[in-house]
Amino acid sequence: MSRISRNCSIVFIIVTNDRQLITPLKEARRFMVDCFKAVGSNQTHAEIVSDNLLEADYRGHYTHGMNRLETYINCLQHGLVSPNSVPTIDKETEATALVNGNNGFGAVVGQYCMNLAIEKAKNTGIGLVVCHGSNHYGMAGMYALQAIKKGFIGFSATNSPCLMVPTRAKKSALGTNPMGFGVPAKDGDSFVLDMATTVAALGKIEIQRRKGKPIPPGWALNKEGKVETDADVAFQEKLLVPLGGEEINAGYKGYGLAVVVDVLSGILSGSNYGPKVPNFGTVENIGHAFISINPKVFAPGVENRMSDLMNHLRNMEPVDPNLPVLVAGDPSRKNMEKVKKDGGLSYVQNQHDTNKKLAQRLNVSPMKSILIIGHT
Repeated sequence: MSRISRNCSIVFIIVTNDRQLITPLKEARRFMVDCFKAVGSNQTHAEIVSDNLLEADYRGHYTHGMNRLETYINCLQHGLVSPNSVPTIDKETEATALVNGNNGFGAVVGQYCMNLAIEKAKNTGIGLVVCHGSNHYGMAGMYALQAIKKGFIGFSATNSPCLMVPTRAKKSALGTNPMGFGVPAKDGDSFVLDMATTVAALGKIEIQRRKGKPIPPGWALNKEGKVETDADVAFQEKLLVPLGGEEINAGYKGYGLAVVVDVLSGILSGSNYGPKVPNFGTVENIGHAFISINPKVFAPGVENRMSDLMNHLRNMEPVDPNLPVLVAGDPSRKNMEKVKKDGGLSYVQNQHDTNKKLAQRLNVSPMKSILIIGHT
Protein backbone atom coordinates (compact mmCIF):
# COMPACT_ATOMS: atom_id res chain seq x y z
CA MET A 1 0.00 0.00 0.00
CA SER A 2 1.09 3.60 -0.44
CA ARG A 3 0.07 7.16 0.25
CA ILE A 4 1.40 10.56 -0.69
CA SER A 5 2.45 12.89 2.12
CA ARG A 6 0.85 16.33 2.40
CA ASN A 7 3.99 18.19 1.34
CA CYS A 8 4.14 16.04 -1.82
CA SER A 9 7.91 15.60 -1.47
CA ILE A 10 7.83 12.04 -0.10
CA VAL A 11 5.90 8.99 -1.23
CA PHE A 12 5.46 6.33 1.47
CA ILE A 13 5.48 2.68 0.43
CA ILE A 14 5.30 -0.17 2.96
CA VAL A 15 7.22 -3.11 1.54
CA THR A 16 10.03 -4.45 3.73
CA ASN A 17 11.42 -4.67 7.24
CA ASP A 18 13.87 -1.87 6.48
CA ARG A 19 13.47 1.90 6.44
CA GLN A 20 15.08 3.64 3.50
CA LEU A 21 14.61 6.88 1.57
CA ILE A 22 14.95 6.37 -2.19
CA THR A 23 15.15 9.07 -4.87
CA PRO A 24 14.30 8.02 -8.45
CA LEU A 25 17.05 8.91 -10.93
CA LYS A 26 14.75 11.09 -13.03
CA GLU A 27 13.67 13.05 -9.97
CA ALA A 28 17.26 13.61 -8.79
CA ARG A 29 18.12 14.85 -12.28
CA ARG A 30 15.06 17.11 -12.42
CA PHE A 31 15.94 18.69 -9.10
CA MET A 32 19.55 19.39 -10.06
CA VAL A 33 18.60 20.80 -13.47
CA ASP A 34 16.06 23.11 -11.83
CA CYS A 35 18.66 24.30 -9.32
CA PHE A 36 21.21 25.14 -12.01
CA LYS A 37 18.64 26.93 -14.15
CA ALA A 38 17.52 28.93 -11.11
CA VAL A 39 20.98 30.50 -10.86
CA GLY A 40 21.38 31.34 -14.54
CA SER A 41 22.46 28.20 -16.38
CA ASN A 42 20.94 27.45 -19.75
CA GLN A 43 19.08 24.17 -20.23
CA THR A 44 21.87 22.40 -22.13
CA HIS A 45 24.60 23.13 -19.61
CA ALA A 46 22.29 22.42 -16.67
CA GLU A 47 21.61 18.98 -18.14
CA ILE A 48 25.27 18.22 -18.87
CA VAL A 49 26.36 19.05 -15.32
CA SER A 50 23.38 17.29 -13.74
CA ASP A 51 24.04 14.15 -15.80
CA ASN A 52 27.66 14.24 -14.70
CA LEU A 53 26.71 14.42 -11.01
CA LEU A 54 23.93 11.87 -11.40
CA GLU A 55 26.21 9.35 -13.09
CA ALA A 56 28.66 9.64 -10.21
CA ASP A 57 25.92 8.82 -7.70
CA TYR A 58 24.60 6.01 -9.90
CA ARG A 59 28.04 4.44 -9.98
CA GLY A 60 28.49 4.80 -6.22
CA HIS A 61 30.84 7.79 -6.25
CA TYR A 62 28.64 9.78 -3.88
CA THR A 63 31.49 12.16 -3.12
CA HIS A 64 31.25 13.58 -6.65
CA GLY A 65 27.50 13.50 -7.19
CA MET A 66 24.77 15.49 -5.50
CA ASN A 67 27.23 16.08 -2.67
CA ARG A 68 28.77 18.71 -5.00
CA LEU A 69 25.49 20.44 -5.90
CA GLU A 70 25.43 23.08 -3.15
CA THR A 71 29.09 23.98 -3.76
CA TYR A 72 28.44 24.40 -7.48
CA ILE A 73 25.40 26.58 -6.79
CA ASN A 74 27.36 28.74 -4.35
CA CYS A 75 30.12 29.24 -6.92
CA LEU A 76 27.56 30.34 -9.51
CA GLN A 77 25.84 32.74 -7.13
CA HIS A 78 29.16 34.34 -6.21
CA GLY A 79 30.14 34.78 -9.85
CA LEU A 80 33.06 32.35 -9.64
CA VAL A 81 31.87 30.20 -12.57
CA SER A 82 30.35 31.38 -15.87
CA PRO A 83 27.47 28.92 -16.39
CA ASN A 84 26.90 29.55 -20.09
CA SER A 85 30.52 29.89 -21.26
CA VAL A 86 31.62 27.51 -23.98
CA PRO A 87 35.19 26.23 -24.43
CA THR A 88 37.31 27.42 -27.34
CA ILE A 89 40.47 26.07 -28.95
CA ASP A 90 43.59 28.20 -28.46
CA LYS A 91 45.72 26.10 -30.78
CA GLU A 92 45.86 22.55 -32.12
CA THR A 93 47.69 20.02 -34.24
CA GLU A 94 46.38 16.84 -35.81
CA ALA A 95 46.82 14.95 -32.53
CA THR A 96 46.81 17.66 -29.83
CA ALA A 97 44.89 20.70 -28.69
CA LEU A 98 45.07 23.44 -26.08
CA VAL A 99 41.60 24.50 -24.97
CA ASN A 100 40.39 27.53 -23.02
CA GLY A 101 37.50 26.60 -20.74
CA ASN A 102 36.53 30.28 -20.42
CA ASN A 103 35.70 29.71 -16.74
CA GLY A 104 32.75 27.49 -17.61
CA PHE A 105 31.37 24.42 -15.88
CA GLY A 106 34.12 21.80 -15.56
CA ALA A 107 31.75 19.08 -16.77
CA VAL A 108 30.93 21.06 -19.92
CA VAL A 109 34.61 21.73 -20.58
CA GLY A 110 35.57 18.13 -19.84
CA GLN A 111 32.97 16.63 -22.14
CA TYR A 112 34.07 18.95 -24.95
CA CYS A 113 37.77 18.16 -24.48
CA MET A 114 37.36 14.39 -24.39
CA ASN A 115 35.16 14.49 -27.49
CA LEU A 116 37.92 16.47 -29.19
CA ALA A 117 40.56 13.95 -28.05
CA ILE A 118 38.42 11.08 -29.39
CA GLU A 119 38.03 12.74 -32.79
CA LYS A 120 41.77 13.24 -33.02
CA ALA A 121 42.40 9.62 -32.02
CA LYS A 122 40.14 8.46 -34.85
CA ASN A 123 42.50 10.09 -37.33
CA THR A 124 45.91 9.71 -35.69
CA GLY A 125 45.54 6.83 -33.22
CA ILE A 126 45.92 9.09 -30.20
CA GLY A 127 44.54 12.43 -29.09
CA LEU A 128 45.90 14.61 -26.28
CA VAL A 129 43.91 17.64 -25.20
CA VAL A 130 44.76 19.90 -22.26
CA CYS A 131 42.80 22.90 -21.05
CA HIS A 132 43.03 25.89 -18.76
CA GLY A 133 40.36 28.20 -17.40
CA SER A 134 38.15 25.43 -16.08
CA ASN A 135 36.54 24.37 -12.80
CA HIS A 136 35.78 21.18 -10.84
CA TYR A 137 34.91 18.61 -13.53
CA GLY A 138 33.37 15.89 -11.40
CA MET A 139 34.39 12.26 -11.39
CA ALA A 140 37.63 11.73 -13.34
CA GLY A 141 36.51 8.32 -14.55
CA MET A 142 33.53 9.91 -16.32
CA TYR A 143 35.75 10.95 -19.21
CA ALA A 144 37.39 7.54 -19.45
CA LEU A 145 33.86 6.14 -19.78
CA GLN A 146 33.19 8.67 -22.53
CA ALA A 147 36.07 7.18 -24.53
CA ILE A 148 35.09 3.59 -23.72
CA LYS A 149 31.63 4.18 -25.24
CA LYS A 150 33.41 4.86 -28.54
CA GLY A 151 35.59 1.75 -28.20
CA PHE A 152 38.67 3.76 -27.22
CA ILE A 153 41.00 3.76 -24.22
CA GLY A 154 40.53 6.93 -22.20
CA PHE A 155 42.51 8.86 -19.60
CA SER A 156 41.70 12.08 -17.81
CA ALA A 157 43.32 13.97 -14.97
CA THR A 158 42.83 17.29 -13.26
CA ASN A 159 44.63 19.46 -10.77
CA SER A 160 42.64 20.96 -7.93
CA PRO A 161 42.82 23.39 -4.99
CA CYS A 162 45.64 22.90 -2.49
CA LEU A 163 44.78 20.00 -0.18
CA MET A 164 47.68 17.53 -0.22
CA VAL A 165 50.57 17.85 2.21
CA PRO A 166 53.71 16.69 0.36
CA THR A 167 55.85 14.08 2.08
CA ARG A 168 57.94 15.71 4.86
CA ALA A 169 56.06 19.03 4.55
CA LYS A 170 53.83 20.79 7.08
CA LYS A 171 51.45 22.58 4.71
CA SER A 172 49.49 21.65 1.60
CA ALA A 173 50.95 22.49 -1.81
CA LEU A 174 49.13 20.20 -4.27
CA GLY A 175 45.57 19.12 -4.93
CA THR A 176 44.05 15.67 -4.62
CA ASN A 177 44.81 15.62 -8.37
CA PRO A 178 42.59 12.69 -9.41
CA MET A 179 42.87 10.62 -12.56
CA GLY A 180 40.63 8.26 -14.46
CA PHE A 181 41.73 5.48 -16.82
CA GLY A 182 39.44 3.18 -18.77
CA VAL A 183 39.82 0.29 -21.22
CA PRO A 184 36.99 -1.42 -23.13
CA ALA A 185 36.74 -5.21 -22.98
CA LYS A 186 34.40 -7.81 -24.48
CA ASP A 187 30.61 -7.82 -24.17
CA GLY A 188 30.37 -4.36 -22.66
CA ASP A 189 32.81 -5.11 -19.85
CA SER A 190 35.49 -2.54 -19.03
CA PHE A 191 38.28 -1.59 -16.67
CA VAL A 192 37.59 1.82 -15.11
CA LEU A 193 40.07 3.18 -12.58
CA ASP A 194 39.07 6.38 -10.79
CA MET A 195 41.40 7.54 -8.05
CA ALA A 196 42.71 10.54 -6.18
CA THR A 197 46.43 10.83 -5.50
CA THR A 198 45.63 11.36 -1.82
CA VAL A 199 44.58 8.51 0.47
CA ALA A 200 41.04 9.90 0.28
CA ALA A 201 39.36 12.69 -1.64
CA LEU A 202 37.98 15.65 0.27
CA GLY A 203 34.51 14.49 -0.74
CA LYS A 204 34.92 11.34 1.34
CA ILE A 205 35.58 13.49 4.38
CA GLU A 206 32.47 15.49 3.48
CA ILE A 207 30.38 12.32 3.37
CA GLN A 208 31.64 11.22 6.80
CA ARG A 209 30.86 14.70 8.04
CA ARG A 210 27.31 14.45 6.67
CA LYS A 211 26.93 11.11 8.46
CA GLY A 212 28.31 12.54 11.70
CA LYS A 213 31.03 9.90 11.76
CA PRO A 214 34.84 10.09 12.18
CA ILE A 215 37.28 9.44 9.36
CA PRO A 216 39.79 6.57 9.46
CA PRO A 217 43.31 7.35 10.72
CA GLY A 218 45.64 8.20 7.85
CA TRP A 219 43.30 10.26 5.69
CA ALA A 220 44.16 13.69 7.02
CA LEU A 221 46.33 15.71 9.40
CA ASN A 222 45.59 18.61 11.74
CA LYS A 223 47.52 21.88 11.86
CA GLU A 224 50.00 20.32 14.30
CA GLY A 225 50.84 17.72 11.67
CA LYS A 226 49.23 14.93 13.69
CA VAL A 227 46.76 12.32 12.43
CA GLU A 228 43.20 13.69 12.53
CA THR A 229 40.05 11.54 12.72
CA ASP A 230 37.43 14.22 13.44
CA ALA A 231 35.68 14.80 10.09
CA ASP A 232 34.75 18.40 10.95
CA VAL A 233 38.32 19.31 11.87
CA ALA A 234 39.75 17.51 8.85
CA PHE A 235 37.32 19.28 6.52
CA GLN A 236 38.20 22.67 7.97
CA GLU A 237 41.98 22.15 8.01
CA LYS A 238 42.12 20.53 4.54
CA LEU A 239 45.48 18.81 5.07
CA LEU A 240 45.20 15.52 3.19
CA VAL A 241 47.76 12.72 3.17
CA PRO A 242 49.33 11.51 -0.12
CA LEU A 243 48.34 8.08 -1.41
CA GLY A 244 50.47 5.59 0.52
CA GLY A 245 50.38 7.57 3.75
CA GLU A 246 53.55 8.16 5.73
CA GLU A 247 56.95 8.15 4.03
CA ILE A 248 57.79 4.70 5.42
CA ASN A 249 54.68 3.38 3.63
CA ALA A 250 55.65 4.99 0.31
CA GLY A 251 53.54 8.14 0.60
CA TYR A 252 56.12 9.82 -1.64
CA LYS A 253 54.66 7.78 -4.52
CA GLY A 254 51.26 9.42 -4.14
CA TYR A 255 53.02 12.76 -3.85
CA GLY A 256 54.94 12.01 -7.05
CA LEU A 257 51.76 10.99 -8.90
CA ALA A 258 50.14 14.28 -7.89
CA VAL A 259 53.03 16.14 -9.51
CA VAL A 260 52.64 14.06 -12.69
CA VAL A 261 48.97 15.03 -12.84
CA ASP A 262 49.86 18.69 -12.32
CA VAL A 263 52.38 18.56 -15.16
CA LEU A 264 49.82 17.11 -17.57
CA SER A 265 46.87 19.26 -16.53
CA GLY A 266 48.45 22.43 -15.18
CA ILE A 267 52.01 22.98 -16.40
CA LEU A 268 51.22 21.99 -20.02
CA SER A 269 47.97 23.94 -20.19
CA GLY A 270 49.09 27.19 -18.56
CA SER A 271 46.42 26.97 -15.87
CA ASN A 272 47.09 27.51 -12.20
CA TYR A 273 49.12 24.68 -10.71
CA GLY A 274 50.34 23.36 -7.37
CA PRO A 275 50.15 26.04 -4.65
CA LYS A 276 48.90 28.57 -7.23
CA VAL A 277 45.50 26.87 -7.43
CA PRO A 278 43.46 28.87 -4.92
CA ASN A 279 41.34 27.26 -2.29
CA PHE A 280 37.59 27.57 -2.60
CA GLY A 281 36.13 31.08 -2.78
CA THR A 282 37.77 32.59 -5.86
CA VAL A 283 38.11 31.87 -9.59
CA GLU A 284 40.24 28.74 -9.71
CA ASN A 285 41.55 28.49 -13.31
CA ILE A 286 41.90 24.72 -13.01
CA GLY A 287 43.56 22.61 -15.71
CA HIS A 288 42.61 19.20 -17.08
CA ALA A 289 44.25 16.66 -19.39
CA PHE A 290 42.50 14.14 -21.66
CA ILE A 291 44.01 11.30 -23.67
CA SER A 292 42.16 9.02 -26.06
CA ILE A 293 43.83 6.00 -27.67
CA ASN A 294 42.44 4.08 -30.63
CA PRO A 295 43.18 0.37 -29.95
CA LYS A 296 42.78 -0.45 -33.65
CA VAL A 297 46.14 1.11 -34.53
CA PHE A 298 47.88 -1.40 -32.25
CA ALA A 299 47.87 -5.21 -32.04
CA PRO A 300 44.46 -6.75 -32.82
CA GLY A 301 42.48 -8.36 -30.01
CA VAL A 302 42.85 -5.68 -27.33
CA GLU A 303 39.33 -6.25 -25.98
CA ASN A 304 39.84 -10.03 -25.88
CA ARG A 305 43.11 -9.76 -23.99
CA MET A 306 41.63 -7.20 -21.61
CA SER A 307 38.74 -9.53 -20.82
CA ASP A 308 41.14 -12.42 -20.31
CA LEU A 309 43.23 -10.41 -17.85
CA MET A 310 40.26 -9.10 -15.88
CA ASN A 311 38.55 -12.48 -15.65
CA HIS A 312 41.78 -14.11 -14.50
CA LEU A 313 42.05 -11.56 -11.71
CA ARG A 314 38.39 -11.94 -10.74
CA ASN A 315 38.66 -15.73 -10.60
CA MET A 316 41.68 -15.82 -8.31
CA GLU A 317 41.17 -17.54 -4.98
CA PRO A 318 40.39 -14.85 -2.39
CA VAL A 319 41.68 -14.75 1.17
CA ASP A 320 38.07 -14.40 2.31
CA PRO A 321 35.46 -16.33 0.25
CA ASN A 322 32.95 -13.59 1.03
CA LEU A 323 35.23 -10.94 -0.49
CA PRO A 324 36.03 -11.93 -4.09
CA VAL A 325 38.88 -10.33 -6.02
CA LEU A 326 37.61 -7.34 -8.00
CA VAL A 327 38.96 -5.16 -10.79
CA ALA A 328 38.50 -1.41 -11.12
CA GLY A 329 34.92 -0.70 -12.14
CA ASP A 330 33.35 -3.75 -10.47
CA PRO A 331 32.18 -1.87 -7.33
CA SER A 332 30.49 0.71 -9.57
CA ARG A 333 28.69 -1.99 -11.53
CA LYS A 334 27.48 -3.52 -8.26
CA ASN A 335 26.15 -0.16 -7.11
CA MET A 336 24.37 0.37 -10.43
CA GLU A 337 22.62 -2.97 -10.01
CA LYS A 338 21.55 -1.97 -6.50
CA VAL A 339 20.16 1.35 -7.72
CA LYS A 340 18.14 -0.45 -10.39
CA LYS A 341 16.83 -2.95 -7.84
CA ASP A 342 15.95 -0.23 -5.31
CA GLY A 343 14.33 1.98 -7.91
CA GLY A 344 16.57 4.93 -7.20
CA LEU A 345 19.39 6.47 -5.20
CA SER A 346 19.86 6.34 -1.44
CA TYR A 347 21.24 9.56 0.06
CA VAL A 348 22.16 10.21 3.69
CA GLN A 349 19.63 12.28 5.64
CA ASN A 350 21.99 15.25 5.81
CA GLN A 351 21.96 15.41 2.00
CA HIS A 352 18.16 15.49 1.97
CA ASP A 353 18.23 18.27 4.57
CA THR A 354 20.70 20.25 2.45
CA ASN A 355 18.55 19.78 -0.65
CA LYS A 356 15.42 20.94 1.16
CA LYS A 357 17.14 24.18 2.22
CA LEU A 358 18.54 24.61 -1.29
CA ALA A 359 15.07 24.21 -2.82
CA GLN A 360 13.69 26.90 -0.51
CA ARG A 361 16.61 29.20 -1.19
CA LEU A 362 16.31 28.87 -4.97
CA ASN A 363 12.51 28.67 -5.02
CA VAL A 364 12.46 25.37 -6.91
CA SER A 365 10.26 22.32 -6.37
CA PRO A 366 11.82 20.13 -3.64
CA MET A 367 13.26 16.75 -4.54
CA LYS A 368 10.64 14.02 -4.17
CA SER A 369 11.70 10.69 -2.67
CA ILE A 370 10.18 7.35 -1.69
CA LEU A 371 10.31 6.31 1.96
CA ILE A 372 10.39 2.55 2.32
CA ILE A 373 8.90 1.68 5.74
CA GLY A 374 9.35 -1.78 7.25
CA HIS A 375 6.52 -3.86 8.61
CA THR A 376 6.17 -7.34 10.09
